[in-house]
Amino acid sequence: MPDITIQPTAKFIKAGTILVTIVFLALEIGCLWSWNTKVGSALIMIAPPLLFLWPMSRAMRRRYTKATITGDRLRYESGMAAKTTRNIQLSKIQDVRVDQRVSQRMFNVGSLSIETAGESSRLTLENVDDPQTLADEILNRSPKASGAGTGAD
Repeated sequence: MPDITIQPTAKFIKAGTILVTIVFLALEIGCLWSWNTKVGSALIMIAPPLLFLWPMSRAMRRRYTKATITGDRLRYESGMAAKTTRNIQLSKIQDVRVDQRVSQRMFNVGSLSIETAGESSRLTLENVDDPQTLADEILNRSPKASGAGTGAD
């Protein structure tokens, strides 16, 4: 089976960037208008570009967070400078849960919670695309699924 790489969705980052761009343009037009009428200061022009820090930080967080299903294990990595890696054997997975808020359901995005046997029992992947399909695929790749059947009657 081919490897599967799971990353947080870029849909909300794109929507946030569009929203910030609209606000940026409105603030720039307002700043230019106030500058032409001698009401404001040129320092006001610094604030609009700072709005782009929000989607940039979200994009960087997305870039450095991923889960990869390879063979018989799931490997979760997060962090840019300080990196955290967690390896989970697929045979230890007990439950995969999908949580979706109304806004997430509209975009087919959700949170995937993987419960394992052991000390740190839950791993949550936030805002992943098509979470139900991923949950089904993780359970299908688990050795327990192939030995125990599907459970459907």
